[in-house]
Formats: sequence, C-alpha cells, structure tokens
Amino acid sequence: MAFVNSFKELEVYKLSRELASMIYKLSLTSPSEERYSLTDQIRRSSRSIGAQIAESWGKRRFINHFISKLTDGDAEQFETQHWIEVAHDCGYISIEQEKILLEKCVTINHMLNSMIIKADLFCKKSS
Repeated sequence: MAFVNSFKELEVYKLSRELASMIYKLSLTSPSEERYSLTDQIRRSSRSIGAQIAESWGKRRFINHFISKLTDGDAEQFETQHWIEVAHDCGYISIEQEKILLEKCVTINHMLNSMIIKADLFCKKSS
C-alpha cells in the first residue's frame, strides 16, 4: 500500500491515541470509588480502539480478519461513548468535555467505517 507504511501513520490511529490520552487525564480526577468500575472501563475501552487498529494492520493479508479487527475497534469506540455519557451523568465531566470527547468518537467511527468500506485498498497483496 503506497499511501501509508504503518498503522502509526493512520490519522484514525493518531486520533484514537489522542482520545485515550484525554480520557486518561480526565479520569485522574474521578472519585476513588469509581476506580474499578467507571475509571478502569473507560480507560480500557478508549485504549483498546488504537490497539484494535494496530491489530487490524497485522491482519491485512486476510481482508475478513482486517475488517473484523476494525469492527472490534469501532465497538470499543461505541463502548467509550457510553462511558463518556455515564461520566457526564455522574457529574465527573462537564457538558463541554463530553461534547469534545464524543465528537472525537464520532470522527473515529466515520474513519473506521471508511477503512472498512475501502478494505481492499488496505489489503491488496503486494506483487
């Protein structure tokens, strides 16, 4: 594939790392009683988005595996949206913070769906 040589060059991967970093920083202020529920869950799901993108890159030899891993990443993105909304509902983040984080999730969703639709471009076998 000519336009990127590594998953690290994908804008969606970079955005997923940015989202995970923002969530981590915001979660540092979560109450201690949320440590094993909300805090761990939102950190795990947000970090898993990028991990699934990285894994998908390693599965490019098989288009169905590539798509499956991207789909897993998108599912983690939806789970992250849920936890963001819960964090807001509990008063741990402001409406402005919620909006910014959810917008990043929606952008990631669009980018992953575009990759899924164009999976053959990412999975072409080299000659």
